[in-house]
Formats: sequence, structure tokens, C-alpha cells
Amino acid sequence: MDFSNIRRLHLNNVAAVRKSPISEISGSLGDLGTLLPLMIALAINNSISLSSTLVFSGLWNILTGVIFGIPLPVQPMKAIAAVALARKFSPGEIVSAGFTTSGVVFIFSVTGLLQWFARAIPTPVVKGIQVGAGLSLVISAGTGLLQPLGWTVPNAADNLIWSILAFLALLSTQRFPRAPYALLVFLVGLVLSIFIAGLDSLPSFMLWRPQIYLPSWAEFETGALDAGLGQIPLTTLNSIIAVSYLSADLFPELPTPEVTSIGISVSLMNLIGGWFGSMPVCHGSGGLAAQYRFGARSGASIIILGLFKILLGLFFGESLVRLLTVYPKSLLGIMVLAAGLELAKVGEGLNHGARDLWETAEYGTNSHPALDNHQRHRELTDEERVQRWTVMFMTVGGLLAFKNDGVGFIAGMLCHWVYRSPRLWGVLLDWRRSGRRSTTTGAEQEHLLP
Repeated sequence: MDFSNIRRLHLNNVAAVRKSPISEISGSLGDLGTLLPLMIALAINNSISLSSTLVFSGLWNILTGVIFGIPLPVQPMKAIAAVALARKFSPGEIVSAGFTTSGVVFIFSVTGLLQWFARAIPTPVVKGIQVGAGLSLVISAGTGLLQPLGWTVPNAADNLIWSILAFLALLSTQRFPRAPYALLVFLVGLVLSIFIAGLDSLPSFMLWRPQIYLPSWAEFETGALDAGLGQIPLTTLNSIIAVSYLSADLFPELPTPEVTSIGISVSLMNLIGGWFGSMPVCHGSGGLAAQYRFGARSGASIIILGLFKILLGLFFGESLVRLLTVYPKSLLGIMVLAAGLELAKVGEGLNHGARDLWETAEYGTNSHPALDNHQRHRELTDEERVQRWTVMFMTVGGLLAFKNDGVGFIAGMLCHWVYRSPRLWGVLLDWRRSGRRSTTTGAEQEHLLP
């Protein structure tokens, strides 16, 4: 990891908090729609330790905010969480799944394979992964959180009426983007949760008592094969490569986190926290887009969130489960919807402003020194624009159809190679022709020798 920019990032964090403290706090809560449902479900399922998850994810929030200086989220590994919930994983099994994914990602990072992978993947495919992830969030918000609601069910504090009110409030923030929407929704949700569960549901003092989890061989085998391996493509594409691209788009004035640094960060979070039953976590482009959408502009936002998590984990821990279980899905659904739309918006810059369209403009030696190595935007032909859009949406289609980032990636890469094949074939033919000419020329010269 590059620690040389920490001072600069620290100054930016401090400046952001002083300028807009409420926006930074609101932005820190932007990813709750992804975090809360999975974390709560896994805690109720006894697959993770809620207190350890809060303490360690809070610690990673703080370190991430200090080292990277942007609101990089710490969110659940979704593929592992989905399998763990479906099969009721034990803590040893879910920890083993996190170890497997993180171990592979760590090897990719230290060997340089991640950097090669990031360079080899065309920008339209990466954009497709981002747009597909955003649309997946929108779909999950509708089917998993909002669709089951009725006008008066499941109760008076969680129904379609609350969703409509939250959506109208969200629309109003289009004109007032600095409004602390996520903070207000979170506070309203807490009040409604207390109303639903009653005062008896308020958390009580419960000091954190860390416990070490040592998976058996059977647990490791189940976790690794059934969940860990399936998480690797998702983590590599959406939690590392797509995050690096999105960071450059959202924060061009700040140093962009390198894929190697992000990969090592993901690995260490789980290789350390997993021993204590913490939920497998990663970074994610969806969470970054969500926190940016709701006001976060620096690492200070997630540092604040991290401190809050650590306090809850250290002093309340498992007693929070009952209150968080009844948190209104009507409000969470709208927050997830907004996060998904924010992430899907990055597809707009595919043919204008994408990093692969910038090239170095060379000027003569007599040019002004300030113009040397100046970056200019390459203009695309209409055919190139159509091809790039097609590759991106082929990636999106594969991801959404099979609910798998790996399938979307393969579909996008195949489409990209189909478009590139005539060009590659032409290069091969030119190479063969040049080789024949060289051979013929050599034979003629030999024939002319005395």
C-alpha cells in the first residue's frame, strides 16, 4: 500500500469534515441498505458474531478512511452470505469461506496478477460489471425489500406508505444533493423500530467478549468449496477492479487506490477478523456509489462510521439484534434503490471520459514545456461507440440473467474478442506477408551473389 499520500489524505479528510460535517455523517450511512439486512440475517442464523463483526468492520472502516482517504465501504461478501443463509452455515464454515476467498485474492495481489488482470480487462467490460451491480441492487431492492410490502402490512410503521414518503424525499434531494437524506432516514428508521418492537427491545449493556473460532477440516472444506470459490470472481471484479475504476471517476482530484492495495486490504480484513467470527467483508463499488450519493466526499465519513460501530460492538453487541431485526424494510429498500441507480450511472461515461480514451498528445520540441505529455481525449467513430455499448450491455445482460459476475465477465469478454478478431486477423496476415517478403528478398539477394 502507498503510505506516502496519507498526510495529504488526512488534510483532505479534516477539510471535508469542517466544511460539511452533516453530509459526511449522512454519507457514511449510505451503505446501510446492503449491510444491515445481511448482517442481521447472519447474526440471527448464528453464523457470525455480531459484536465481533461490528468491532472489526469498524476498525477496517477507520483504517480504510485513513489509508485511502475516500468513503470506501466495508460491506458483506454477498455470495458467501447468500450461501450461508440458504444452508445455515456454522461460524466455522462461513469463516472458512472468507479465508478461502481472501487467501486467493492475497496471492493474486502479491504476485502482480491483479494488476495484469486489471490491465487486460477492457473498460466496457468493467463498466458493464459496475452497471450490472447497480441494476442488481435495484432489482434486489424491489423484489427482496419493497415488493412484499402492502399498504398496511407488515405493520403501521413499515409499509408502502413509508416507502412512498421515503421515495418522495429522495426525489427532493435531486435539487438539494447536500441534504443529509441517509442520516434522516436512519434516525426515522430507529424511531420506527422502537415503535414496532417496544421499549423492551432497546439494547442493553453487554461488554464484548471475543471468542476464537477454529474451523474443523470438514467445516473448512464445506465453506471453501460451497461458498468461498464462488465469491472469488465477485470480489476480484466488483470489489477490487471496479472499485479502483469508480474511485478515479468520483474522486479525480485524489490518488486512486491501486488494485493491489485494495486486494491486500480485502485479504487482511478477513484473514484477521475471521478468527473472531467476524462476517466476511470486502470493499464494493455499490457501497462506494451509495456513500457518495448521500454526501460522503472523504475518508472522514467512514472513520466516523467506524468509531460508531466499535462503540456499539464493544458495549452492546448481541443485544442489538432484536432492534435491528425490525428495522423498516420500506426505508432500507429506497436506500438500496438509490445506491443502485447511482452506481448504474457510471455507464454514461463509457464513450466520453473513460480512462482508456485518454492518450498522450505529443508536441514538438519547441512547444511550451507545460504542454508536453498533455492528455487529450480520443474521439470515437460511430462504429466504435456502438461496439463499446454492445460489449458493456452484453456484460450487464450476462450478469443479470445468471446473477453471477463471472458469467457477465465471460459474456462481455467474448463479445469484445469477436469485435477485435478481424483486427487481430489483419495484424496476423500482415505479419505473415512481411515474413514472406523478407524470405523472398533474402533468396533474391542470395541468387544475385557472384
